[in-house]
Amino acid sequence: MPMTKDDIKNIKLLLDSPKQIVIVPHKNPDGDAIGSTLGLYLYLLKQNHKATVIAPNDYPNFLKWMPKESDILKYDSQKNECDDLINKADLIFTLDFNALNRIGDMGAPINNSSGIKIMIDHHQQPDSYATYMYSDVSMSSTCEMVYNFIDMLGDKDLIDADISSCLYAGIMTDTGSFRFPSTTSNTHRIAGDLIDRGASHSEIHNQISDTNSYDRMQLLGCALTNLKVLPEFRTAYITLSQNELNKFNFKKGDTEGFVNYALSLNNIIFAAIFIEDSQNNIIKISLRSKGDFSVNEFSRAHFEGGGHTNAAGGKSNFDLKTTVENFISILPSYKNALKNE
Repeated sequence: MPMTKDDIKNIKLLLDSPKQIVIVPHKNPDGDAIGSTLGLYLYLLKQNHKATVIAPNDYPNFLKWMPKESDILKYDSQKNECDDLINKADLIFTLDFNALNRIGDMGAPINNSSGIKIMIDHHQQPDSYATYMYSDVSMSSTCEMVYNFIDMLGDKDLIDADISSCLYAGIMTDTGSFRFPSTTSNTHRIAGDLIDRGASHSEIHNQISDTNSYDRMQLLGCALTNLKVLPEFRTAYITLSQNELNKFNFKKGDTEGFVNYALSLNNIIFAAIFIEDSQNNIIKISLRSKGDFSVNEFSRAHFEGGGHTNAAGGKSNFDLKTTVENFISILPSYKNALKNE
């Protein structure tokens, strides 16, 4: 649902005088979550607001080059300070998620805060916790939406090189370097404008892409060794146990993009990766698809997750072996959909 003229008018009035503002991305934030929150943060600082970005937890090192990234607070390690800021906030922006269960322990204090909530997000089936919602599943990324949001407020001229770099990074990562179906001609026009405003596209690609350590490459080799194909369902999946992660000194972000190797196989339209997380006693699941097969609906139905039509996440509370067996047992119900895609 796009923002109405009245929504924009009301938000402009809210932002006319300095406010205490908290900006929140989802748990385990990715490039779009960090890029959008920092882009909005830098814009609000220019408007003399007292803004703070609070992430539920930490994120990969390859996102830590972004301007003002060191200002981000982490809720899981700075809870008291964060709770105080949330409690005092006049406005709370929630970016790149649309349900409070996506921010873990932060959900309760955000929900209980009297601050006016503004959602900017491009995922499906949003919850209704926010007073103002800019929700559009056709958008490539939340960063593209933050660009539009600033433009709707009449402040596009305030988008400088730092803001542009953050927004470009999120658009680039969430479009798979502009190759996913959600990439539109307008996405390219916005990316071009961000480059014109100072985003160094080649440097941003290098910062995010040139992240391979020897351990990560070994872990990728292990993941590809574990790759299995189910041709009758046009499906492929990868597993990684906690022992395998430990063997190759796993760090947050190391498995980013692994599931796409499974999806890249000939005649495969549905791919999954199952990653054991013994600390939280769950199996983390990432799902990808091609065409109209909705991994969002699949994940919501079976793995307590959701996301987009072609990219979603979920989890399982069973062990790795049981989770994979359960996944395989579900596939016959989708055989026609997968076969006809």
